[in-house]
Amino acid sequence: SKMRVGDWVMAIGNPFGLGGTVTVGIVSARNRDINSGPYDDFIQTDAAINRGNSGGPLFNSLGEVIGINTAIISPSGGSIGIGFSIPSQLASGVVEQLRQFGETRRGWLGVRIQPVTDDIAESLGMATAKGALVAGVIKGGPVDNGTILAGDVIIKFDGKDIHEMRDLPRVVAESPVGKAVDVVIVRKGVEQTVKVTLGRLEDGEKLASGEDGNTDEDNGDKAPAVSTAAVLGMTIGELNDETRTKFGIAADVSGVVITDVTKDSAAAERGIQPGEVITEIAQESVATPKDVMDRIGALKEQGRKNALLMLASKTGELRFVTIRMD
Repeated sequence: SKMRVGDWVMAIGNPFGLGGTVTVGIVSARNRDINSGPYDDFIQTDAAINRGNSGGPLFNSLGEVIGINTAIISPSGGSIGIGFSIPSQLASGVVEQLRQFGETRRGWLGVRIQPVTDDIAESLGMATAKGALVAGVIKGGPVDNGTILAGDVIIKFDGKDIHEMRDLPRVVAESPVGKAVDVVIVRKGVEQTVKVTLGRLEDGEKLASGEDGNTDEDNGDKAPAVSTAAVLGMTIGELNDETRTKFGIAADVSGVVITDVTKDSAAAERGIQPGEVITEIAQESVATPKDVMDRIGALKEQGRKNALLMLASKTGELRFVTIRMD
């Protein structure tokens, strides 16, 4: 964690079965994401790493192990000066868990997340785009008690800043199971701190596999004042037995169904599809097409440029999108 870009390093391994070999280079970058998984946090080095080096140590100039050589990027299969090592602080935590439990145990927060774009940040009243947007809460998870809600933005976890979405899974997974941590969130434009006790990721995967991600909103039996409407390049309608069957929407999904999307409209640009369901606008639930029209009208009166929609897929998977209202 103390290494800086430009510091000298040495890699030791057994490239191509030749035997113990030492190569020298520098730290090219830190916290590198190479899209190998949700927990990427590699040290990048130009020290030659070839086949057979994986699992070997990466040393600093004091002879201290700072990483475990893991991967390279190369069109030829040989080193071109782009190698990656797992940081020693991450590896030591895994080793300690293996010694203590005989297996790895990762922390689990129990939320589905997505990036915070500039448009989403503006819609949520945030000055800058940062953190991880909570798109859904998994039933039975650590925050299913209402501690964290869909629409919250997590900007700090256990004292660590969450600059972008990919930061959160890593810092949560590295935290001990059962630990009570402070989580700083932005809810409706206001920062607040909540206390969360972490679950275990392996248990969470079992829950998530049978979880549809819906918010379980109860919209009652009130008949809508408007059965269909056109707004923001979408045709919307009441979610009833007929439309539910037509689009194959799960029984526990509630809101206002999108029946058509105009080509080249703002909605089409965001990848919105017929059959998706609008469950919230600007973090307020909607149950009828009139609710949608009223919320959009209110946002325009407030001078908002974008509308933040929570959409549910046919199976109940949630996501947030912003749509221009000009």
